[in-house]
Amino acid sequence: MTRYEKVATVLRERIERGIYRVDDRLPSIRAVCKEMEVSISTAQEAYRQLMDAALIESRPKSGYFVLPSRVPTVLPSVSRPAQRPLDISQWDQVLELIATQRDDSRLLLGRGVPNLDYETLKPLSKILAGLHRSSDFNGFNYDKLNGSPELRQQVAKLAVASNCLLHPDDILITTGCQEALAISLRTLTQPGDVVAVDSPSFYGTMQILKANGLKALEIPTDPQTGISLEALELALEQWPIRAIQVTPTFNNPLGYTMPEARKRALFQLAQRFDVAIIEDDIYGDLAFTQPRPCTIKSFDDDGRVLLCSGFSKTVGPGLRVGWLAPGRYRDQALHMKYVSTGASATLPQLAVAEFVAKGYYERHLRYAARQYQRQRDIMISWVQRYFPEGSGISYPQGSFLLWVELPAAVDCVRLNERLAQKKLHVAPGSLFSASGKFRQCLRLNYAFTLTPAMEDAVRSVGELAMKMVEEANQHAAY
Repeated sequence: MTRYEKVATVLRERIERGIYRVDDRLPSIRAVCKEMEVSISTAQEAYRQLMDAALIESRPKSGYFVLPSRVPTVLPSVSRPAQRPLDISQWDQVLELIATQRDDSRLLLGRGVPNLDYETLKPLSKILAGLHRSSDFNGFNYDKLNGSPELRQQVAKLAVASNCLLHPDDILITTGCQEALAISLRTLTQPGDVVAVDSPSFYGTMQILKANGLKALEIPTDPQTGISLEALELALEQWPIRAIQVTPTFNNPLGYTMPEARKRALFQLAQRFDVAIIEDDIYGDLAFTQPRPCTIKSFDDDGRVLLCSGFSKTVGPGLRVGWLAPGRYRDQALHMKYVSTGASATLPQLAVAEFVAKGYYERHLRYAARQYQRQRDIMISWVQRYFPEGSGISYPQGSFLLWVELPAAVDCVRLNERLAQKKLHVAPGSLFSASGKFRQCLRLNYAFTLTPAMEDAVRSVGELAMKMVEEANQHAAY
């Protein structure tokens, strides 16, 4: 952390703890220099960082003052999905979203990709280059079916941060977290089975359900506390649910993190009904504050939780390095791995293992999380400024994805069609539902540097949304 970042962090913490309240005047530049023993340029840069995060403002000839909190005043609604198992649709929309991933002609505001330009990733490039230049050709051979021993060792060490004690042999390396989810679902289910999911839910998981002939039972979900345990209990009593699939930490797309007590209660509910839990923790390492939240797997004393994660959202999706801790289902999961892709690519595993072992991964996480937290606040301020009044906005405590609920008059599928004329694209909410609900919602990504061009793009989305609201009001008037 640079000196100005340290100063900014101290001042941010004082604001968050209420030492400096809204509209309070902050210490002068010279006072900060004296207190923290830094140069004038360092103090000025620290204040610039806080202004970029929309925490403070500069008033001419008066100094720096604390702004009102950027915590959204309106959160998204608690979801109200259908109360029956459903077949999955939305593949056409998912295919369209995938097709845009490498479209350089459009600004993709909703894709689920981390920032790949940070300097903290450079050591990984050097490690990969060194492995490619090596005269040792083991990297071009098959690795073990359950993955590189070096990487499994490092994953087990990382899991301790989430209060999860794993042995390297408990871990199965997969080709991305997507394969970990797919293996878990194929291990637990047969075509026609019912899987309970939070709602909205990651569209990739929904398409795995579709491909395997499974039905989704969407459970009402709160934007702050997560899946409704009361509704889930009723569903377990009524339907033959084979598995519960959740993303309880920095949820994609809703942004919530289940409180620890509710995670434990969810595990106990699964025990009572003797059902497995598939826990997607792909964003868990991107916590804005430490310690990072625990996993449901950390309560697992009978092996019923299949923990899925990886490095796609923290390091880079192109590496395709994920992992699965399948608990009591290890043998079945290993067989599913063999019949699907066999051993995962060796070189990326070795590179990630070295990147973690040498401390580069932790350094990168700390840096990325600081940037993402600052950029979350900026993105929220833009949405509050440019989107229709009353729009619900999530407030994630980690990761880089924002969920926005617009007025009912806004259909985000049609909004995307209009945005295409401006070379813009968002992720419409209907992607995240089995039946195409949440059409008035969208997902935004704040991982990338929030430049004036990005602000203009967000403004364009908001202006088009407000125009759709006005058109609906005019239509209703007639």
